[in-house]
Amino acid sequence: MKTVIITGSAGLVGSESAYFFHKKGFRVIGIDNDFRKYFFGKTGSTKWKTQEIKKKLNNYIHYSLDIRNKNLLEKIFIKYKKDTKLIIHAAAQPSHDWASREPLTDFSINATATLNLLELFRIYLPKEVFIYVSTNKVYGDSPNKLLLKEKDTRFEINSENKFFEGIDESMSIDQSTHSLFGVSKCAADLLTQEYGRNFKLKTGVFRLGCITGPAHSGAELHGFLNYLVKANLYKIPYTIFGYKGKQVRDNIHAYDLVNCFWHFFKNPKRGAIYNIGGGRKNSCSVIEAISIIENISKIKMLKKYNKKNRVGDHIWYISSNSKFKKDYKEWNIKHSLYKIIKDIIIEIKSRM
Repeated sequence: MKTVIITGSAGLVGSESAYFFHKKGFRVIGIDNDFRKYFFGKTGSTKWKTQEIKKKLNNYIHYSLDIRNKNLLEKIFIKYKKDTKLIIHAAAQPSHDWASREPLTDFSINATATLNLLELFRIYLPKEVFIYVSTNKVYGDSPNKLLLKEKDTRFEINSENKFFEGIDESMSIDQSTHSLFGVSKCAADLLTQEYGRNFKLKTGVFRLGCITGPAHSGAELHGFLNYLVKANLYKIPYTIFGYKGKQVRDNIHAYDLVNCFWHFFKNPKRGAIYNIGGGRKNSCSVIEAISIIENISKIKMLKKYNKKNRVGDHIWYISSNSKFKKDYKEWNIKHSLYKIIKDIIIEIKSRM
């Protein structure tokens, strides 16, 4: 049986990958130690998702281990090297706010652990495929240097700007201010590229905007749409940090992202980089998202404003999927922003 090893298997991207590839006939080896609970507290725990996956997927094997422990990781690679065709590395410390609390922890998880995985991949699976889940935060605050216009509900870019339909891979990662999270993810991003190019390995880097969906364990410091819905339904005051809530994000459902992985797996490249997100159609500002949620839930959002923006926060970021679409013409986004929010509301209500 073909096998896929997924790190962060109980997280949003990891769990979606587990279901997707299991349905494709893969045995899934999941690695997740619920460190998200350490990052974000009880509300951020993914333990419930691990239990759900174990229950629903027959060919799922779970390992609760720290990806920084290379010796334990190596045992898994040795055990399953015969059948493993794909590594999806989705485990991470995902918050730029949290990273400043424990920089060493952040870097060891995001960068050093990625190096561990790449080296084991090079030694034991050199003919297979490695996918790394990166972030648009590798661009630092470069997107904030674009000429933006403030409108009633969002900041917007001029329609004649080359990035109007979305920021592509030509944007520089240099000469910008990164959060510590952005730096650790950038290091892992570059490592994955270089292992592909230097060692001629099939590696793909996916630089993501806001990934979302019902499976997300949203917390205040990470999980924008999911936590926003949770705050609305549970009547938790939501703090909007900076830019009057007019900062723009594009949102992609985890399924649509994992479908990218599938297309890449079938026709992989060496050291490939792709910006992936919901694009202009799935973009919204914070206050636009609140308006949609209130419209669906019929519950008024309790909100407050903090004038200070988060370090490294983008004022306007929309992903261009053009490079990936050029290489993989059959891929399309299936989940609209409205459907994503509606599905999140339904899921959270079912667990209240």
